[in-house]
Amino acid sequence: MKKLLCLFALLLCTTAFAQPQQLVVGVSGNGYVTRQQDGARITQEGVAYWTNPKSIVSIYFYLHQPTTADLSLYAKGHSEIKVSYGKKSFNVNLQSDDFTNVPVGSIDIRQAGYVRIDLQGVAKEGESFGEIKQLIADNVTGKSNYVKDFEDYWGRRGPSVHMGYALPEGDTEWFYNEVTVPKEGETMHSYYMAAGFGEGYFGMQYNSPTERRILFSVWSPFDTQDPKKIPDEQKIKLLRQGKDVHIGEFGNEGSGGQSYLRYPWKAGNTYKFLMHIKPDGNGNTIYTAYFYATDEKEWKLIASFLRPMTDTWYKHPHSFLENFNPEQGYLSREVFFGNQWARSKEGKWTRLTDAVFTHDATASAKVRLDYQGGTTKDNRFYLKMGGFFNESVPMRTKFYCKPTGEEPIIDWEALEHL
Repeated sequence: MKKLLCLFALLLCTTAFAQPQQLVVGVSGNGYVTRQQDGARITQEGVAYWTNPKSIVSIYFYLHQPTTADLSLYAKGHSEIKVSYGKKSFNVNLQSDDFTNVPVGSIDIRQAGYVRIDLQGVAKEGESFGEIKQLIADNVTGKSNYVKDFEDYWGRRGPSVHMGYALPEGDTEWFYNEVTVPKEGETMHSYYMAAGFGEGYFGMQYNSPTERRILFSVWSPFDTQDPKKIPDEQKIKLLRQGKDVHIGEFGNEGSGGQSYLRYPWKAGNTYKFLMHIKPDGNGNTIYTAYFYATDEKEWKLIASFLRPMTDTWYKHPHSFLENFNPEQGYLSREVFFGNQWARSKEGKWTRLTDAVFTHDATASAKVRLDYQGGTTKDNRFYLKMGGFFNESVPMRTKFYCKPTGEEPIIDWEALEHL
């Protein structure tokens, strides 16, 4: 009798778990114009300004098990559009001035992972192919993940990922890191941050088709999103400035001093970053960033800043990878970090071998699952995010690299004269 009751209870649980559900996937948080981007736009209302038949709008969501799904669109307009999943496609007619539910058809999703649904205009009566607010998937079984109950901007940017390095005992004065962006990880609007610290960051960006930067920033101790509100006594002060380096301020993520050098770094090349942090003995700390331009085979000073009301040596060395353009969150990015060293205030170099992978709130909320960190076959750490790949790495996973490589050979006197 007990066995029968257990089997009945198990059957009830299984049936309850397998109950079909409806997914309402908002285009404003899960959609991208993935081809001919000037011919459509993703707004807070979904797809709009959709005029070009060559434009493709792609909508993504993650399923944890195979299932069938009955698709429909919450849309308005007067047009014919094609809705595609893999090799299967449906031609759908929009025939309403108001948003209404438009049936599409059924698809068979044969494996767990990200699902991509493409929309493309076929014919239209007016200037636009219409507006699409939601993709609806009915009769879906199993768990799902996509951007919902979360800010669309951050969800569409995708998860930022970090690698934090363990320092030796004692006070660390210098941190050294080598960075390589592989060709397949080179994506515009990326920040490949190499030498982060408790009060700022230092790395390289891909800003536009014609511009790349080496960026170094230090936060003010005054907590504000507007640099104009920082009191004079708490502003970041410039001490030294490298040749052709732009100096300014930044806001909206804390505020402080910013510097950058326009530099055409190349994918596949390895670049060296050297960060110096030292208290000045008067209750302030000096932060100085040096970049080794591999193509010219020389060290370059980016800038040296004084941060007031701060008395610290190097803390929290880390690297991160982020996308800063929400329109490109469907593209993947990757970066390698190798040969990390820390130099103590006494002048002793230590090879850093242990690191911890972390991610941001977007990944923690599980609205995006395309994030990774780990080690490579050639003994480097790596970070990867975006592009809707299926394999993710758990928060706070620890990684180890063998203590290979030689300590950096630095002409300290030459650095002081840059």
